[in-house]
Amino acid sequence: MASVKPFCGLRPAKDSAERVVSLPYDVMDTKEARQMIAANKDSFLRVTRAEAELDAGIDPHAPEVYAKAASNMKEFIATGLLVPDAQPCFYVYKQQMDNHKQVGLVVAASVEEYKNNIIKKHELTRPDKEQDRVNHILATEAQTGAIFLTYRASETVNALMAQAMAQTPAHEFTTEDGIVHTLYVVSEPERIRAIEEAFGRIETLYIADGHHRAAAAARVYDKCRSENPNHTGEEPYNRFLAVLFPHNMMKILDYNRVVKDLNGLSQTAFLEQVQEKFEIHPCSRKDCRAEYPHYFGMYLDKAWYKLVAKADSYDEANPLQRLDVSILQENLLKPILGIENPRTDKRIGFVGGIRGIKELERLVDQGEYQVAFSLYPTSIKALMEISDANLIMPPKSTWFEPKLRDAMVVHMTPCRFTDQ
Repeated sequence: MASVKPFCGLRPAKDSAERVVSLPYDVMDTKEARQMIAANKDSFLRVTRAEAELDAGIDPHAPEVYAKAASNMKEFIATGLLVPDAQPCFYVYKQQMDNHKQVGLVVAASVEEYKNNIIKKHELTRPDKEQDRVNHILATEAQTGAIFLTYRASETVNALMAQAMAQTPAHEFTTEDGIVHTLYVVSEPERIRAIEEAFGRIETLYIADGHHRAAAAARVYDKCRSENPNHTGEEPYNRFLAVLFPHNMMKILDYNRVVKDLNGLSQTAFLEQVQEKFEIHPCSRKDCRAEYPHYFGMYLDKAWYKLVAKADSYDEANPLQRLDVSILQENLLKPILGIENPRTDKRIGFVGGIRGIKELERLVDQGEYQVAFSLYPTSIKALMEISDANLIMPPKSTWFEPKLRDAMVVHMTPCRFTDQ
């Protein structure tokens, strides 16, 4: 069963939340981070993308970057931009994007449960990205970005969340993308106990987004535990920062692909090979949106095509093979375009659905890529099925919106000890 715990969160002062909170570190590049920091000197990107305040061209993984992140974290605390709660709390984080609303619980989740697969995964991680997060956690002594978890919806939990939202929020503001962010603090001991008990009846949590952050938290846990002669299991490093959303509130958008070349094929030869596994229908941009599973849009040489996967090109009974990302990978990207490993191949790029289908056209028309594919979004049901089966999705299978903002709540995780 899942065990969630309250913690003494570090969060923005009452009048600074809108200035401090930032987009996640991994949805932008250094150039974009520099621009955002230039426009807002209080942005938490100064901690999560600290290289943006150093000399141009610096390696984002250089020791100086992590040292700068640590220095900036101390500055945020010293100047009162971030303030620690005096007692352990849960936090209810509500987001409203257009007509979509999602309500999550900010908790300290168990590293041991992650390691024992009570918190299930669906994605492989890369050692270099893991190491970056390990270095960042150790330097700042904090988990600055939450792992996005989901669970099968519970009426009991829903009722507890509704009770928490009946009070005055600690923070409420609208970001420039139109998303409303609201945070409620749950500090009453009886409500905290009720939430812990409710989640104690939930068998499994699922990582929706944040596999590298979770893996890094587990590595930090291993390091801290091995170095702590008085380890008790109650230290902050035993847990990681997470936000838990019920599965029926999750919004997954398409995660599209762009490829730099046709692997040496002419357009005619390429289309002939595609036709072996897909029906091909010319169409307009509007009519080529992937509106059903196993339908794909393809943009090539200023023309849109609708691709429909042929029934014999995948196994409908296999939860992994029937994923649209798998169908495209195994029947087109790999055999025709030579993308053996989309996780590492530099010829393929990934475009989140929030950018819209016009972004695919732009990337191809400007010449950086030669062909683009739009996909139907992976369902939360598929994510849970694959996680339950201990299978691994292809990389970049899901794009969740709205994105959680960093610094809504930070989990401090010092890893320094003195022999007693």
